[in-house]
Amino acid sequence: MIKRLALAATLLSLTALPASAQEVTLTLHHFLSPKSLTHAKYLAPWAERVEAQSEGRIKIEIFPSMALGGKPPELYRQVRDGVADMIWTVLGYTPGVFTRSEVFELPFVHENSAEATNLAIQDLYEAHLAPDFADVQPILLHVHPGQAIHMVERPIRKIEDLKGLKLRTPSRTGAWMIESWGAEPVGMPVPALPQALSKGVVDGALIPFEIVLPFKIQDLTKFSIEGHDSIRFGTIVFMFAMNKERYASLPDDLRAIIDANSGINIAAEVGRVWDEFEPQGRAITAESGSEIIALDQGLLKAFRDRADEPIQRWIEEVAAKDVDGKALVAAARAAIAKHKK
Repeated sequence: MIKRLALAATLLSLTALPASAQEVTLTLHHFLSPKSLTHAKYLAPWAERVEAQSEGRIKIEIFPSMALGGKPPELYRQVRDGVADMIWTVLGYTPGVFTRSEVFELPFVHENSAEATNLAIQDLYEAHLAPDFADVQPILLHVHPGQAIHMVERPIRKIEDLKGLKLRTPSRTGAWMIESWGAEPVGMPVPALPQALSKGVVDGALIPFEIVLPFKIQDLTKFSIEGHDSIRFGTIVFMFAMNKERYASLPDDLRAIIDANSGINIAAEVGRVWDEFEPQGRAITAESGSEIIALDQGLLKAFRDRADEPIQRWIEEVAAKDVDGKALVAAARAAIAKHKK
């Protein structure tokens, strides 16, 4: 009897621990390898910092390469439904859900600075983008420096060279841009790209130079095309997010640590990670023997002129959601211009 009372008292004391003493383990799921820039220079350091600031009361277990199961397009549903506590993914892998945020993916809205566009996203989030993310707790929305065109065999020196070719895209806005060039878009997550290139499923792909390296794309392509001054052909928006209920369940002080490492507090830092590594990826691509073609202003103008088509298509589509797309494009461009150095 005495032993049972002692056990009951011990259990009671454990359940009565103050909120500040609670410890939590959070899972973080993403689709890239542990060697990727995203994992090694962004997500892993972020997790380590949160763990340190919580003095070990938060533990984050990272599962790269879809180790928790499923396919990359399922990551949004996994975090929404609580299969994973946190995820990092591409918004375009779940088409039609994050329509407002697509404004930053439209051609020549973003040009080549991830840091500037990340800060612009923060400027517009509350007033314009927040309805896209009602079902999750965003930690950060961000972009990479932008997409170059990487070709297996064909050099692209003018827009007409793309006619009839198949190009991989990660998003529907990217698909609309490719269609405006007279090429055929093929949507797929980036882990599927090496096989698609090697088997001739696509003739080329829209990806930044940094992602070329972990997938060894430089060994599968002979040409990489960008604009002068590293101007790119659009970008994609990534989402680092947490399950809403899991976030709300955290003690106030632990939730404050997540907040301190979210949004505007990390947007510029994450942008610089990409901006600073992209030239290294470009250099390694060039060293592999792949020719990098920089289109001058005259040749790039043809691409800019075609950009009106996908932009207008997007404006008409978001109007159905009572979104003034034309004003949002103008606001996005103005916010990016404000933050460009």
